[in-house]
Amino acid sequence: MSPSLGTMSDRLAVPRGEYGAGMDVLSDAIAAMRTGRPHSSRTVRFSPWGFRFPPSRGAGFHVVLQGTAWLLPPDGATPVRLGPGDVVFLAHGTGHGLADHPDTPLVDASPAPDGSWPTSPDRGPVGADETLLLCGAYQLSRARAHPLLTELPSYVHLPARVGAHPRLRAAVDLLGAELAEPQPGSDAVVPALLDTLLLYLLRTWWLAECADRTTGWSAALGDPAVAGALRALHDDPARSWTVQELGTLSGLSRAAFARRFTALVGRSPLAYLTWWRMTTAGRLLRTDDLPLRAVAQRSGYSSEFAFAKAFKREYGVAPGQYRKGA
Repeated sequence: MSPSLGTMSDRLAVPRGEYGAGMDVLSDAIAAMRTGRPHSSRTVRFSPWGFRFPPSRGAGFHVVLQGTAWLLPPDGATPVRLGPGDVVFLAHGTGHGLADHPDTPLVDASPAPDGSWPTSPDRGPVGADETLLLCGAYQLSRARAHPLLTELPSYVHLPARVGAHPRLRAAVDLLGAELAEPQPGSDAVVPALLDTLLLYLLRTWWLAECADRTTGWSAALGDPAVAGALRALHDDPARSWTVQELGTLSGLSRAAFARRFTALVGRSPLAYLTWWRMTTAGRLLRTDDLPLRAVAQRSGYSSEFAFAKAFKREYGVAPGQYRKGA
């Protein structure tokens, strides 16, 4: 069994002094959307080869371990050449192609139920170019997608550069080795490495983007005042927060903090708190058997009746019905 998704933030928590308060918000955002078990596959392809990946509800990635490949983005965008060590992440499950050359005809990708690809031949045709790929996918619930992930582009390309992204590279190497030569405990190690890889992918993008963005969630997590407030809300969503308290925590006046938070996050501080409380409640109802009273308390409601009313207003169904449906 893989480690609980609910503890992802604990397992991969990042020291505040090194990466800032925003990184735990990133962990929470992923944990809120994750469902099911991630899967991955390591495969060799010999030219010519080309696959068409249909749209999906999840997110996926491709890593070129050896050789070259071409990403054929959705909507007919310009093909992207991928070299050894390049990583591509597709956060929105958009359909796309992957091939040895942009002109190679594509066939529909048909992985096995566990996500693995059909076994490749040991050898290709004489003179064929060889490409070693590491591919994987995550199941995500988009019913309450966190804006931190929804603002990602259709694909994120992280080119390999000497000395760049050492932790991401280490996660890729570990995952590739575990898939190439499974060892005792691999059934637990691989899902954990996939969780780690997902956070490193997003962290790498976030660190690159937040330096240049002045609006949106990348900017919010790079802003010390707003990121600190977000961390506080995520650490203790059940607390009866006030805008004044959050402003004081951020070192700003109430009005200045409210303006900055709303401009970057897209919601007022208390509106975001309500949204996050309901998102947390939905996750607890999907993944835990806690009594409704306990779910209400963890979501900031002392009254089970008030919680049920707020939940139905947000989701359109009562908490008990939601739990049965999930």
